[in-house]
Amino acid sequence: MTTWIENPTGGRARGPRGLARAWSEVLRRPGRFFRNGVSPGDQAPGLTFAMAVAVAFTAGWFLADPAVIPAIAGTGALSTGASAAVALVLVGVLAAPVGLHLTAVAGVIAVIVASLRRTETGSIGTADRGGVSETVQVVAYASAPFAIAGPPIPALRIACAIYATGLLVIGFRRIHDLSWPRTVIAILPPAVIGFGFGYRSLFAFRALVGG
Repeated sequence: MTTWIENPTGGRARGPRGLARAWSEVLRRPGRFFRNGVSPGDQAPGLTFAMAVAVAFTAGWFLADPAVIPAIAGTGALSTGASAAVALVLVGVLAAPVGLHLTAVAGVIAVIVASLRRTETGSIGTADRGGVSETVQVVAYASAPFAIAGPPIPALRIACAIYATGLLVIGFRRIHDLSWPRTVIAILPPAVIGFGFGYRSLFAFRALVGG
């Protein structure tokens, strides 16, 4: 799940410009993006993208609501800034990669289950589908809307979750070649785990309905 390859074929460009271009393209032209921008084995750009989105989400949250900044470096304005910086580093290098791969695991399992079908001999088999690496990349790029969902505004987070789920549907259908009903089944676990809990959109929904 975490293998990077030295000379990938295809995939996304590296660096800040590559990240910005990927973010823009996946939001505006997801079908073309997932067709041309996801390459077997090329996880490095996707992982970097997921880390950048997670850091942007957390930074926006900290700016909008400083009270949620963990007191890692003590109290006071200077200590709060240091705590925020440490928390952002931890989110980028630890929480984001772990969360991405746990979400992708749920997606891989869901795809296997959703692609089960009865063969001509009567046995149960699976349809041809994309690999684990491609699933990781799609999950990473589908999280793009959450880069602007940091402020704890329930409607904003819910809207970003809906958009991200739509991107996940397009990406899974593109790389796994499943029917629309099977694609919807396959994206539910990663959407709930990654977008619902990881990016707190389920909590936003509960706050909006309860409020």
